[in-house]
Amino acid sequence: MNIGLYFAVVIIWGTTWIAITAQHGQFSPVIGVFWRFVIAAGLLFLFLIATRCLKKLNLQDHLFCVLQGLCIFGFNFICFYTAIEYINSGLESVIFSMAVLFNAINSRIFFSQKISAYFIPAASLGFFGILALFWHDVVSTQVQWQTLFAIGLCMLGTYGFSLGNMISIRHQKNNLDVFTTNAYGMLYGAILMGIIGWLRADVFLPKVITTQAFVALIYLAVAGSIIGFSAYFVLIKRIGAGQAA
Repeated sequence: MNIGLYFAVVIIWGTTWIAITAQHGQFSPVIGVFWRFVIAAGLLFLFLIATRCLKKLNLQDHLFCVLQGLCIFGFNFICFYTAIEYINSGLESVIFSMAVLFNAINSRIFFSQKISAYFIPAASLGFFGILALFWHDVVSTQVQWQTLFAIGLCMLGTYGFSLGNMISIRHQKNNLDVFTTNAYGMLYGAILMGIIGWLRADVFLPKVITTQAFVALIYLAVAGSIIGFSAYFVLIKRIGAGQAA
């Protein structure tokens, strides 16, 4: 089962970088994230209610879902959606691979999980493999202040993703249902993004949306969010955050 979950995450999230690029320019980064998780949360809630699998959460659990929504279903994606204006998705994916390192360190900090002696050489090999794969994208990117700003955003977004992973571990240590916490986390993330978009006076519904952008949005919401995050968080529960990343 672990292998199946692993390949599902790799294939789905590997292709979401293409979808993020495809919808770039159609929405502001905040509104792009808003619609992605409004759709994902709505569909996930409908599924859980229809199958009677929606679980009750106490107030503390809801507060952690709000925090998870901020970290992993909100601000981290704003970082990546904004950075795509200055760097390509290949370089973004290289930076995102640092989640391996962040997860191992954060697991040690928050849960006192020992870092395996094999982890550093294995993670380094994986990182340099990804770097080699996208080396052309890396060297073709002109280093300007906008590039450095975008790289900083991606690193910040990756760290936010890692913090969201730690909250997922907390949920699972408290025997909370992955699908329920994901649904609430996505909902709270979408609400927060909607508030920010409203305060910024962003356009929620463009006059014209291309077919490419619409298909990309649906793919990001259904495959990238509902299926991808569910598979990934289950994988974290089974093998740990460091290995899952």
